[in-house]
Amino acid sequence: MKKGFTLFLVCFSFLSLNAQKKDQAIDTVKTEVVNIVTKYNPKISDAKKINKNPKIELLKKSEKKKLEYTIFSAPVASTFIPKSGVVKGIDVGVKERIYNNYLAAGFGNYTTPYLEAYLKYSTSFKNEFGFNAKYLASLDNVSNTVLNSNFSNFNIGAFYKQEERYFDWKVTLNSERNLYNWYGLPDLNYTDPTISAINEEQVYNYFDLIGEFTFEDSYIDSGKINIANFTDSYKSKETLVKFDAKLNLPLDFIGSNLNDLSLATSIEFLQGEFKNDYSNSNSLKYGTSTININPQYKIEYEGFSIKTGLKLIASFDSENSANNFFILPDIFVEGPIMDDYLNIYGGFTGDLHTNSYKNFTEENPYVSPTLFITQTLEKSNLFFGLKGLIIDDLSFNVKASFKSEEDKPLFIRNNSKSDGTNTAFNSMDLNGYEYGNSFNVSYDDVKTNSLFTELEYEYSKNLSFGLQGIYNNYKLKNAEEAWNLPSVEGSISAKYKATKWFAGANIFFVSERKDALYSNQYPASLSGTESINSFADVNLNGGYHFNDKFSAFLKLNNVLNTKYQRFANFNTQGAQILGGLTYKFDF
Repeated sequence: MKKGFTLFLVCFSFLSLNAQKKDQAIDTVKTEVVNIVTKYNPKISDAKKINKNPKIELLKKSEKKKLEYTIFSAPVASTFIPKSGVVKGIDVGVKERIYNNYLAAGFGNYTTPYLEAYLKYSTSFKNEFGFNAKYLASLDNVSNTVLNSNFSNFNIGAFYKQEERYFDWKVTLNSERNLYNWYGLPDLNYTDPTISAINEEQVYNYFDLIGEFTFEDSYIDSGKINIANFTDSYKSKETLVKFDAKLNLPLDFIGSNLNDLSLATSIEFLQGEFKNDYSNSNSLKYGTSTININPQYKIEYEGFSIKTGLKLIASFDSENSANNFFILPDIFVEGPIMDDYLNIYGGFTGDLHTNSYKNFTEENPYVSPTLFITQTLEKSNLFFGLKGLIIDDLSFNVKASFKSEEDKPLFIRNNSKSDGTNTAFNSMDLNGYEYGNSFNVSYDDVKTNSLFTELEYEYSKNLSFGLQGIYNNYKLKNAEEAWNLPSVEGSISAKYKATKWFAGANIFFVSERKDALYSNQYPASLSGTESINSFADVNLNGGYHFNDKFSAFLKLNNVLNTKYQRFANFNTQGAQILGGLTYKFDF
């Protein structure tokens, strides 16, 4: 232990002496100042460029040798024997040329002239304008009618469209002139002097000015302005002004994954007047203003398309001093149950419908110019359905709906002011619609349960079939019957198209309807109901294309010569034949 400690002291002393010597040597170094005159910053120009590529010389053993080869041919036995056959291809058919203009003319029995034209021209300055006209008339009377039963329809219109940098605009002017006759006299013994005193003709005139705007890259998607005027032979007049706009409002300030909010808005002004009421000579006026705001939001979830919205509606009746405000649902959902084969859809909605004299005459041209006109509130409409494919070429659609409406319009026959000999009224004091040969509009609260079915079968690309049917069950609050509303309607259609030939068929079915019977001449009350028989109407059409421009067509209506009534006492024409030619062209 002591030896080890003595050895440790000797080593420690030796190291201490060496350290002192090194310190003394460092202290003897003299310090000097080094002055840096400049520093070297190399520039690109200082680098020397390589002007020549290095020359590589290969050894003789590494040089490429020229390849020389020869083909040695020898006969080979072959067992392949080509067989003759027919090359199969896909029949895409002949591409049909589309023309912008056409002229059509025809003529049929019952002295039925037909003329139609459509002309359109486009320029290189992104604008286009067009013209259209159509005339169809039947100058002969329906059999077994003592009054004139001819009719004529004439429509004419023109438009101009311009494409601007940020939006497109279009102006359209349409006009109509439609002539009808109140020829449906009730089953009374009308004397010859009474019949000769009836002026059964009614003429409707319509003018419609439309301005449309479509915007690009804007919050306003589209806009429309509509100004229409409707008059008749009895100095009735109606004016409709309507503004529509559709907006897309972005919601990215709330969340980046949100879709735009769609907002449909409309402002509508309807004003009209009839010269007199059916019961007296007092004028009958009506006027409503309606504001509609309909926000909608659409989303996709698990393959389902969902639309949620509301309809905020304000209605102001200027003639009756009545104001109403409504908040109605607007929901629609659709999605697949079996991809590509079965889809389910449903919805719950409501609306406020503005009735007009023009719309009533389109549905029933034999109404009298003495109508009370108000709006119809569709309080609720709940519906759901299935659509899809049964097989690849057979599609279907089935829908059930439950609708509740307030003030639904129903057509009901007017009571005659004449007993046939005009003992109660002087025939010179009666208008042409006051002989029980016109219709009034009655309103009632109606609940309608409907079942709609539709089938479409595409047998081939040239031949297809269709089937539609609807069943309606009506429950009314006050009326005895759902006047002139059928419970069952259906149609069957077929279409055939080949290179030169084309043909089609339509069969319509309408079930029994009800109309009113009166105990005596006006102002007698209802005495019962009259049943209007159901009917089926078979129509055929076809034609032949001589070439791309010329075609011939033939239409056969009421082929079975069925005698039926569309409205009470208004018989229809029998079998009708109309044929003509069509010419298509471009400028």
